[in-house]
Amino acid sequence: MASTTFTLSRDTFGKLVMTDADGQVFEGVAPVRAFPIQSPDEGISLVLGNGKEVAWIDRLDDLPEPARSLLQEELEGREFMPEIARVKSVSSFATPCTWHVDTDRGETQFVLKGEEDIRRIGATSLLIADNHGIHFLIRDMFNIDKTTRKILDRFL
Repeated sequence: MASTTFTLSRDTFGKLVMTDADGQVFEGVAPVRAFPIQSPDEGISLVLGNGKEVAWIDRLDDLPEPARSLLQEELEGREFMPEIARVKSVSSFATPCTWHVDTDRGETQFVLKGEEDIRRIGATSLLIADNHGIHFLIRDMFNIDKTTRKILDRFL
């Protein structure tokens, strides 16, 4: 389904409702990014609760403004991935250990259960999962401060 053949709105409970060109209504649709880190504004699927895809959006910018705003709002509410700007310290170089970090959402700390919870995404990015399943992003591990790089090198 082309990205311009539907409209989006919210129901009284705040859930997204999609109406296609034929007037068919799909309640409770959820946006899912195909490439949330490398191309967050491209390849977005609208899916039902059972996982069935009801629409595909090539580029978020191709949507008319009301739908684009609703979709961005929904994505921001569903996706929580703080970006690490600096690793201030770690409690130990053996896991599990507590990391104290500065992120784009403020200072925080989390527990890294094991080295396997640090995954490379492409050539320069890292995705770090804490003990609660929250993912932290390091967008470019080569463009960070020296202290953070030294700490990361111990775990990679």
